[in-house]
Amino acid sequence: MTEPTTDRADAATGTTRGAAPGPAAADTRLVRGPGLLLVWLYGVMSVGAVSRSVLHILTDFDEAPLAHGLSAFAAVVYVFITYTLVRGGETARKAGLVCCAAELAGVLIVGTWTLVDPSAFPDSTVWSGYGWGYVFLPVLLPVTGLLWLRRSRTPAPAAATAA
Repeated sequence: MTEPTTDRADAATGTTRGAAPGPAAADTRLVRGPGLLLVWLYGVMSVGAVSRSVLHILTDFDEAPLAHGLSAFAAVVYVFITYTLVRGGETARKAGLVCCAAELAGVLIVGTWTLVDPSAFPDSTVWSGYGWGYVFLPVLLPVTGLLWLRRSRTPAPAAATAA
């Protein structure tokens, strides 16, 4: 009878498959401390933005295509950021940084645009007025996300820094 793969030592890393992650693996997790709150808030924003954009695209897209298209784009960004935070790891952290920066730029551009030229948006977007319809979470989340993701950077291995 063969033993399960979870009990075999991995020759390349010297670890046991299926075992609890060691300290190095735990450092790559983004869902700890403030990251857990960010995942929860981004999850709520994902559900809200997806629901809103689907409803408006199906019912009255022709009345405000720009606003509803931007809300759909915001929904995709929120879902992707939520995914990267849950996924963890250095690649996900970098992708999350890019998406949070894009989200912040979108919120600032659309928020300013809706205040300067309200006639361009016959219906509001998730990012209208810097997210006033969502208690300003759309402008606060990317700033908080950027700070958290920068702080959660995985330190370079000692051998790489010495070279």
